[in-house]
Amino acid sequence: MSAAPGHRPGYVGDDGALLDVAEAVAADWAALGVRGSFLVRNLDTGERLGFDVQEPVPLASVVKVPLALVLLDRIATGDLDPARPVTVDPAASSVGPTGLAAFRYPATVAVGDLLQLMLSVSDNAAADALLDLVPVAEVDTRLRSWGCAGIRMRHRMNHMYECAAGAAGNDFSLALELAVRDEHTGRHTVGTLDPAHANTGSAAALVELLRRVWCDEISAPPATAELRRLMGLQVFTQRLASELRADSLRWSGKTGTFLHLRHEIGVVEADSGDRVAMAALTRADRRAGQAPDIDLAIGCAGREAFEALRR
Repeated sequence: MSAAPGHRPGYVGDDGALLDVAEAVAADWAALGVRGSFLVRNLDTGERLGFDVQEPVPLASVVKVPLALVLLDRIATGDLDPARPVTVDPAASSVGPTGLAAFRYPATVAVGDLLQLMLSVSDNAAADALLDLVPVAEVDTRLRSWGCAGIRMRHRMNHMYECAAGAAGNDFSLALELAVRDEHTGRHTVGTLDPAHANTGSAAALVELLRRVWCDEISAPPATAELRRLMGLQVFTQRLASELRADSLRWSGKTGTFLHLRHEIGVVEADSGDRVAMAALTRADRRAGQAPDIDLAIGCAGREAFEALRR
């Protein structure tokens, strides 16, 4: 069953063969009950393929990439010390299954290590601790000053869980059911799934951000270099990276998962010199916390697009 009956994706592709790949990916996702946005771009030739690339989508933890860039920019300019210690108390920290968010006792961690936890294991508590130092409004303003108009940061990470609890109490399965139902109506019971109020981005805006980071065309070279390094440490490999594993390939990415959202963005670099940026932003039409077939479909899409765009 399609995630959005009657929806006709808007395709992009620089030739007929690339359009064919985009159409095949969209059909594969629809067969699994998935609607999404997908964009893949060769950073050197500019060739690209995808669909629905301008649609704003709630980003979940993918927003940690632009957040990290703003923080690294502050470090590069000397306004923030990466060695500065920050104490995180689990009694007042953010919800999440990894990193400091899963701790039971207070811990003191340096800013630079909070950044690594935020990107490598998607630690929500680390992200919100960093947002105590550089507030949400400042992050959003900085992104707009860089011309990243297609990416908005409007709230802390824990606000996603607060909104879900406000709609469904402690019943996460009910929150998931509401998210799936509301995808069809456009009226979002969980406020952080509403693109008008969520941390949002489009596939086009995210791929352009990756292009600028990999080409040192945003912030400062020390900040972009460190962001590339940190994204290369991500431990989750079940989506785009799953079909891009080879000694000759290097993947740097960031996943985002919340209720029915399953996302990933990143860049694959080959020993041949190819550099290809990707964004896969999906919403599933099923009430399941685990969906390995969807993760696999995202990985297959990334591999097919990469092969189509290699020089």
